[in-house]
Amino acid sequence: MAMQYYSTNRRAPEVSFREALLGGQAPDRGLYLPVSIPKISADELMALKGLAYHQRAFEVLRRWLAEDDVPADVLADLTEDAYNFPVPLEQIYGRTYVMRLDQGPTASFKDFAARMMARLMNYYLSQEHRKLVVLTATSGDTGGAIANAFHGLENIEVVILFPRQEVTDIQRRQMTTLGGNVRSISLEGKFDDCQALVKQAFWDEELSSFGLTSANSINIGRLLPQSVYYFHAWAELASSPEDKAVFSVPSGNFGNMMGAVLAKRMGLPVSRVVAATNENDEFPVFYRTGGYEKIVPSINCISSAMNVGHPSNLARLVDLYGGSMDEQGRLHIQPDLYALQRDIYAVEVSDPQTRETMRTVWREHQLLLEPHGAVGWLGLQRFAEEFPAEGRLQTVLETAHPAKFPEHIREVLGIEAEVPESMQGLEHTEETYESMEPDYPALKAYLKRNA
Repeated sequence: MAMQYYSTNRRAPEVSFREALLGGQAPDRGLYLPVSIPKISADELMALKGLAYHQRAFEVLRRWLAEDDVPADVLADLTEDAYNFPVPLEQIYGRTYVMRLDQGPTASFKDFAARMMARLMNYYLSQEHRKLVVLTATSGDTGGAIANAFHGLENIEVVILFPRQEVTDIQRRQMTTLGGNVRSISLEGKFDDCQALVKQAFWDEELSSFGLTSANSINIGRLLPQSVYYFHAWAELASSPEDKAVFSVPSGNFGNMMGAVLAKRMGLPVSRVVAATNENDEFPVFYRTGGYEKIVPSINCISSAMNVGHPSNLARLVDLYGGSMDEQGRLHIQPDLYALQRDIYAVEVSDPQTRETMRTVWREHQLLLEPHGAVGWLGLQRFAEEFPAEGRLQTVLETAHPAKFPEHIREVLGIEAEVPESMQGLEHTEETYESMEPDYPALKAYLKRNA
């Protein structure tokens, strides 16, 4: 039977996966979550061993997507087409690993969700003979991944908003050099400004006929594929069904971390998820105190993709632990903090600590981490110091290729990161993008002219 999805604001009807994916955000401004979470047994977990990544993706996603949602043969073809790149796990010492999610076409973990989401959306739209406009905000890597994944799809147009001062030159070029059905807008503001304008457009009844949808992690179609690589790491590294893992996740808008939470709820043996943030510490403070305050404006840190003063996915996390938070960050029902603290470990990392971690890890392990990976690494070290355990399986997520942050690598380590093939030649490619103030009427006028 097909899975149904409800809104975290509980004022919208339940919908199918197709409706949740194509709609993006619920009409009551909440975020979609599944009514129930499918389970994977210990025997089924062990059966994932020996499979290729795309086969593991099929096995996980078919539990979310019934035959009525996507026929099994179609889903198998889509996963094989989406995941045609390696997902390495590098042993650093003992049972501590780094999972490299930076080997896709835009060298970012966002490729995993964007490529699957694009294929699923296009599958549904082709059936319905209609078009959509994907309107999305990015703090860095999402924009490039969405642009690449959706580029050339005849049923979808893409409009990406990014904060001018807070993305790297390479990240910008990955959005602004494709053309075709992909348009980009450089905003004089913060990521939170970009995200707020996108949400306002979704709520604008005058734009309801434009077929707007989201490819940000507010879309449930982002979270489900992001649960897969946790199963992948466990299947590659675990020795038995009782072998529990710790995952340290650099966290900004919390989509990546929510993928780990969903994997744990499905039955993946995860003892703790480390949610490591930069100086935008609204979640670690909430985690420790139960009081939530957005950070406005967000703090500009060198781990730029995590410069989020109010993570959209926090509403989902609060909901899963029995609470209620609306889209503005107002907490209406307190979640079960004890249960949340049992499953998650939250920690903030400053820029000086990030730089020092990059130096230390390079010196001691010859492991090149960019700022986001360094935040994840230090988060794991802090957790291990507080909760030591001999022989524990633990994995840090490296979410972007170091070559995407050449200035920081050069400044901190005095070396040049090797540029992957997918990023070579970008500096010589012509860019096309609009510039705009963080002004909703200006965005609305732009959408009316172009979408």
